[in-house]
Amino acid sequence: MPVDGTALPTADPRAKTLATFDRRYANRVMLVLMGIVSVVLYIEGMLTPSLPTIQAQFGITSAQASLIISVYAVSGVALSPVVGKLGDIHGKRKVLIAVMLCYAAAVSVTGFSPTFSFMVAARTVQGIGLTIMPLGMSLVREEFPRELVPRAQGLLSAMFGVGFAVSLPLGSWVSQDYGWRATYHTSIPFVVLLTILVVLLVRESEYRRPTVKVDYLGASLLGGGLAGIVIALSQGETWGWTSPLTLGFAVAGGLLFVPFALYEAWWKRQGREPIVDGKLLKERNVAVTNIVLTVAGLGMYLALFTLIYQFEYGPASGGYNSAFPSLNILAAGLQIIPLALSMTAIALLASLWVHRTGVKPLAIAGSGITAVGFFLVSIARSLDAALLSEVVIGAGIALLNASIINLLILTVDPKDMGQATAMNNVFRNVGGSIGAPIAGSLLATYLTTVGSGPLAGLRVPSHAGFEYAFWIASAVTIVGGLAVVFGQEVIGPRRHARFAHQPQLLRGAGSRGPSAPPAPVPSAD
Repeated sequence: MPVDGTALPTADPRAKTLATFDRRYANRVMLVLMGIVSVVLYIEGMLTPSLPTIQAQFGITSAQASLIISVYAVSGVALSPVVGKLGDIHGKRKVLIAVMLCYAAAVSVTGFSPTFSFMVAARTVQGIGLTIMPLGMSLVREEFPRELVPRAQGLLSAMFGVGFAVSLPLGSWVSQDYGWRATYHTSIPFVVLLTILVVLLVRESEYRRPTVKVDYLGASLLGGGLAGIVIALSQGETWGWTSPLTLGFAVAGGLLFVPFALYEAWWKRQGREPIVDGKLLKERNVAVTNIVLTVAGLGMYLALFTLIYQFEYGPASGGYNSAFPSLNILAAGLQIIPLALSMTAIALLASLWVHRTGVKPLAIAGSGITAVGFFLVSIARSLDAALLSEVVIGAGIALLNASIINLLILTVDPKDMGQATAMNNVFRNVGGSIGAPIAGSLLATYLTTVGSGPLAGLRVPSHAGFEYAFWIASAVTIVGGLAVVFGQEVIGPRRHARFAHQPQLLRGAGSRGPSAPPAPVPSAD
């Protein structure tokens, strides 16, 4: 072990190549990860339509009900850096199994919650599910050769659309007909099965450093700081942005970063490895990816939150013409399906295109298309126009998400992949935590009174509120696209000279090699 205390890998891992990687095993891992991502997104998405029912059943206020969502995000954001670091140290398989066991236990008991406090506690533990995606991306980078990583990442991105497409309509239907508890009960077998598959099918990572000491105090300070900020952002709309609670959590979270920085500096002077490597975060492609996905997460969550409300209240607020009938929660969930299907299809195509075009062209195109989609839905005056705008939005989001993550994955040393992807997950979720409250504030500020019909006299969001929300989402998405320009290309015909020593991608411009192998799914063997 070096004198600075940094442990060497326990194995002598070699980068996988098209000739040496185990295709069957890599495809098997890919299928397991795709299943996990889909189920986790389904479980989280299905809960949203059930919040009013949960509120009535437990006799709580809307502010308390919102904690069910926010504690999940707070827990996931706070745990991501710790779990990512543990994956780098002890191996992704071991840590993924522990995460899946915790997640399965939390999912299993949440549906049986006897009290609201019990449910909040279970949801807090369940937040560890947000750390699964970074661990999965790290495994993909280790098991696939560089040439196929973009395809694999595209498949994982497509699962976001699948989970989203299934969760809202199916969750709404199950909750409406069988109760919100049934949404959890029916998910338990799938989570348990996937946990067993991880234990049986996934091998331990070759990149691990078990003798490195985990900086638990630094992790606690970092997690506490992130938690305070996310709580303030997620609850600010409910508590009031200038309330003592909101300001208190925001200030406390910000202040914790001071002792965190001082302690990490001291820890590093002792020759030990900090919980977050500052040099890693300053890496150009890492910084660009974090900025882009923070901004994209803000715009996406802002717009999706607004879309749900527009589909539910659009006719009453003048958002669509009078021929568009009023929607209930289930119908509103169904109207989001075009966006999810578009995300799924384009993410799959992007996984095939990215090695030809490079990351930056697709990411910039995705940002532009998403921004156009947000603008189109802001001026939509009919259901058909809104649904068409959704398809454009879904296509843009898919292009951006499926491509931009490759800037990080193909730049970072595999031994630091868990930490890098985990911190990227933090930035993405912080952006999302900002987006939803902004949308909620706009819709609560711009209201109109329904003049006639069954909803006469009801105060609902006005069309102006919807417009402003979509315009802001469009603007911040453009900012994300501009940030992509500063990244260094890692694949395709215009990749930066720094990555020229990497094998030329097959089927890329100027390649004279054989045709590329099939996409990394079992059917391609």
